[in-house]
Amino acid sequence: MHYRKLGATGLDVSEVGYGAWGIGKDAWLGAEDDESIRALHKAIDLGLNFIDTALAYGEGHSERLVGRVVKERDETVYVATKIPPKNDTWPAPSGLHPDEVFPGDYVRECTDRSLENLGLGAIDVQQFHVWSDEWVGEGDWLEAVEDLKKEGKIRFFGVSINDHQPENAVKLIQAGVVDTVQVIYNVFDQSPEDDLLPLCMERGVGVIVRVPFDEGGLTGSITPETKFEEGDFRNEYFKGDRKKEVYERIRGIAEDLDVEEDKIPEIALRYVLSHPAVSTVIPGMRSVRNVERNMAVADGRGLPEDQVERLKAYRWVRGFYPEPSEPSGDTATT
Repeated sequence: MHYRKLGATGLDVSEVGYGAWGIGKDAWLGAEDDESIRALHKAIDLGLNFIDTALAYGEGHSERLVGRVVKERDETVYVATKIPPKNDTWPAPSGLHPDEVFPGDYVRECTDRSLENLGLGAIDVQQFHVWSDEWVGEGDWLEAVEDLKKEGKIRFFGVSINDHQPENAVKLIQAGVVDTVQVIYNVFDQSPEDDLLPLCMERGVGVIVRVPFDEGGLTGSITPETKFEEGDFRNEYFKGDRKKEVYERIRGIAEDLDVEEDKIPEIALRYVLSHPAVSTVIPGMRSVRNVERNMAVADGRGLPEDQVERLKAYRWVRGFYPEPSEPSGDTATT
């Protein structure tokens, strides 16, 4: 297992972390608690020490599973969680005052609920589950965050940037009041490379990458005939001709890099880890099989430079995410 600095926090985190949305059993179907617990333990056995969850994942179910496992281990495992927007709107629209979304008393209340779910003395990284740079210097959220740090309830503070809006945290980073940012970054969505990642490197802000597999698109397992269970949000994400579009691009990557399509998940993770600004990547892992496959990539090796450059051609500007208020996540299975 290879470890990286989480920005300027002083924490050394496994370069592959654990995305725990799927084990909350809400938007992802098919998760079973016994298998989720085995998968969490297996990940820690293999050296993983960073888990990302959220109060909104299964209304605290994911947090409770994570806390149960972490308390059973002797190893140091860092836990990050997230406060849902009070108005239940994902992503954060423009034009709102932060007191409508993250008022200080609500930030404190949610932190206490997460601590109770986790059963831990402190949260290593507390994050806002959405963000708008309009909120910098407005509202009382920052006072609440600073008080929670002083009280020892949280160690560091971060935000989960709105889907496909990496520029919507630049002002926050420049203000110097955030320790980490969580962002969608993958072979298809390369936009964080433009401004966000260089600024994070310059300011010592840790980068947590979510959705490295493009909700399953970069696993190589989605074909035009793929069907998802009723209620699975990917029915909307991959609606219309989108499965065919993804399938054709995956075939192109395999041909350009001269690899079998079953190597695409590894390539997807290594592409993300090839950027020096990235602290950790958090694929969703609902099974021991997922864990073993993803953890094998956490060996400190990115992609060869020539492959990284070839993948630049697969940058894909599109609007796949639906409008309804659902948090985004990622998984290595379909």
